[in-house]
Amino acid sequence: MEMPTPSAAVLSNKDRIVKRLMEVLPSDAVIYAEEETRAYECDALTAYKCPPLCAVLPSNTQEVADVLKICHEETVPVVPRGSGTSLAGGALPTADCVILGVARMNDVLETNYEDRIIRVQTGRTNLSVTGAVEEDGFFYAPDPSSQLACAIAGNIAMNSGGAHCLKYGVTTNNLLGVTMVLMDGTVTKIGGAHMDAAGLDLLGLICGSEGQLGVVTEATLRILPKPEGARPILLGFDSNVVAGACVSDIIKAGVLPVAIEFMDKLVIEVAENFSGAGYPKCEALLIVEVEGSDAEIDDQLAKITEIAKRHNPVELRQSTSAEESAMIWLGRKSAFGAVGQINDYMCLDGTIPVSALPYVLKRTGELADQYGLQVGNVFHAGDGNMHPLVLFDANKDGDLELAEALGADILRLCVEVGGCLTGEHGVGVEKRDLMVDQYKPDDLEIQMQIKDVFDPKWLLNPAKVFPLASSASRRQPTEIAAE
Repeated sequence: MEMPTPSAAVLSNKDRIVKRLMEVLPSDAVIYAEEETRAYECDALTAYKCPPLCAVLPSNTQEVADVLKICHEETVPVVPRGSGTSLAGGALPTADCVILGVARMNDVLETNYEDRIIRVQTGRTNLSVTGAVEEDGFFYAPDPSSQLACAIAGNIAMNSGGAHCLKYGVTTNNLLGVTMVLMDGTVTKIGGAHMDAAGLDLLGLICGSEGQLGVVTEATLRILPKPEGARPILLGFDSNVVAGACVSDIIKAGVLPVAIEFMDKLVIEVAENFSGAGYPKCEALLIVEVEGSDAEIDDQLAKITEIAKRHNPVELRQSTSAEESAMIWLGRKSAFGAVGQINDYMCLDGTIPVSALPYVLKRTGELADQYGLQVGNVFHAGDGNMHPLVLFDANKDGDLELAEALGADILRLCVEVGGCLTGEHGVGVEKRDLMVDQYKPDDLEIQMQIKDVFDPKWLLNPAKVFPLASSASRRQPTEIAAE
């Protein structure tokens, strides 16, 4: 994977840059020793690594502004970092960059149950947002599989979703306002404690922008009352294609579960061995969850059961207790980690129309056979957000490149059927060079012009999202004067 050549001037002036950063931050918030910066050399896409120039850990918006102002003056690239759980290389450093981590920015700043909002610093983890309000009967809806660790900052950057996004939407549907610092240190507030702020939809622009436009330090999020109850049902089938057809029929029938999750045989077995969730032995498994009052739940599950029976399920089992429901979800939430225990893998993230599920699953299997690699499927089937896991051996020469080539073909398949390259993981470096398969040159040019406005020097999160060839003229750094 190609990365831009680091600025020799920045590298040669590391001591001066570090000294300036230590003037605006506590000494323990600036990490510059080579052995310590290796902790930041990659994110969850561990195939690529590069230690940064240094890393900083500010504690509030003003400190972020001070850091960015210095880096802007010194023409130093900055890579914002949440919890480092990005699967697309969204927080991969360059050798001349400053990693700006928000991990110390984890406070709850305001809770307003009457208006159903919570305002937090963006280093706070996803799950701990719900943890701050659940005793009062509320929750934060987006629930990525990494919710125990991932930060709200990263959720906003990648517009993360989760298993329950079918009903409640992804981050952009639950984000009301942000405080954001521009690359030159300017602090700006967008949106607020209300839906649909007046004027241009800048919030929609920022959510999913992958740290290209600014560093979001505070977020106002929508919280919701907990539903009366929820119950999942397990549906096992003898093929991936049949399971995909069942998902399509559930959606076409107008039933709106809170979640429809898909796992194929490989993932079912690994997740079951890891968690003991009680999954059946079958080729494909759907977890369909509905919520509401007992009467609503019974009515929805009856409709789903009727639809599923048309596809001759080999297993059809409703949860009978809160404990059983928790185990069902433990298996699904553990799936990525469980697969990591048996193999190296690349986790893809493409979206497709739900009606295309049977075809895409069939074609993915054919592509896997063609490349001689295994692919495990686990994904949010209700909204067509695919997460194929391409298994490979990192210690075998050429295997990573083979996995990348297969992954690229699967993502092109998603675009071919009317979907797109990413649903919630972002483009990062993983899909950067595939953007030309989804967008025409004029489309990319418009997107890059937006970055020109927010970050004229192109210092924020370098070498991500836009193909290097398309952005080369914009990324040429202005050399800083050596002492």
